[in-house]
Amino acid sequence: MNDDCDMYSNDDHLANSNDHGRMAQNTRHTMKTYNNFSDKIFSLKNLILAWKKARKGKTKINYIQEFEENLTYNLKLLHDELKNESYIPQPLESFTLRDPKTRKISKADFRDRVVHHALVRLLEPIFDPTFIYDSCANRKGKGNLFAIQRFDTFARKVSKNNTAPCFVLKADIKHYFHEVKHEILLGIIKRKITDEKVLRLIEKIIENGGGEQESECLLAI
Repeated sequence: MNDDCDMYSNDDHLANSNDHGRMAQNTRHTMKTYNNFSDKIFSLKNLILAWKKARKGKTKINYIQEFEENLTYNLKLLHDELKNESYIPQPLESFTLRDPKTRKISKADFRDRVVHHALVRLLEPIFDPTFIYDSCANRKGKGNLFAIQRFDTFARKVSKNNTAPCFVLKADIKHYFHEVKHEILLGIIKRKITDEKVLRLIEKIIENGGGEQESECLLAI
């Protein structure tokens, strides 16, 4: 694998719009598999960077301060557990959120969130170039403004600069995370990731959620 800075370069994976306004990934992207990089994910350097990401904007929360009281010990323990595969995710903490619709949210323990970020740091640049270009949520360089700009581009194209009628389908997938089939998700991951240690860790995290996990750091793969 290349260094982190190289892995985050997605310039060669920009998509091109066809005549129907759909986006197709650049065909220059070739299938590549990744093996023997668990040491990089489990390294103290990566765990420190993951901890910084997990705590960002939340430094005054009690459980984070408790974790940081013995920071070196906790990160070293996490490193050892990941390396010898004795790491076990804590049960998720569930609560009800109304914003305005009511939904059940399951939150991961802070040390588990550190592990999530450690994985995402290495997996995101591998999988992100394969995602649909116009998928905007939780992606670097995307977000609400990007989505609005893309919508405006498509609306002007389909309506021929607002001279013809066009339609928008607004839809939502009910209980999306709950309905994701774990075996299919893992199958997709295995197309690129062949490191058995990493795969076993991902499976632990997915199965720990029981299909209902909506943590602060989802593996959007």
